[in-house]
Amino acid sequence: MSTLFLVLAWCRPIGSSLVVSYTVYYIIFPAFTILIILRKNPLDFGLRLGNYNLWGFYVAITVVIAIPVLYIGSLFSSVGQYYTKPFDYYSFFTQMVPLLFAWEYLLRGFLLFGLKERFKEASILIQMVPFVLLHIGKPEIEILMCIPMGLWFGYIAYRGKSFWPAFITHTFINFILKYFVNF
Repeated sequence: MSTLFLVLAWCRPIGSSLVVSYTVYYIIFPAFTILIILRKNPLDFGLRLGNYNLWGFYVAITVVIAIPVLYIGSLFSSVGQYYTKPFDYYSFFTQMVPLLFAWEYLLRGFLLFGLKERFKEASILIQMVPFVLLHIGKPEIEILMCIPMGLWFGYIAYRGKSFWPAFITHTFINFILKYFVNF
């Protein structure tokens, strides 16, 4: 179902707003699938806080490591060219944060926790593939970094029993990279 939702968002966007399309295809459709087809509680698909003591530590470690790595990454000409766009906080919080929430819910919520029972830890590897593919068109270094980061996001969500750490970390990384490039 995740593949269908990804394809629909790509081929059949709803209006001109990615936020609307992603909300429908990456949040509402998965939630209805969980409720109607799977007959389960959507909260069991990563929406709970989970083990926040564990994932909070992972998020903190990621933030500390990410700052210098993102600074170095921001120096790549391809990254600078891609992200050198007018940056404003309003657009970031009203457009980018909801988009990242939708991505993370689909991948680290619906997909990861939907596959967890059957595939166990292999669900971490499975959810990484569409994450990397969603970054096609961005700078090569970013796409390549999505492989270990997709695995890491999946790992902390899996271990932490929540998609929230992946969302928080992805949002932080996105914000800091744009900050380093534009300021």
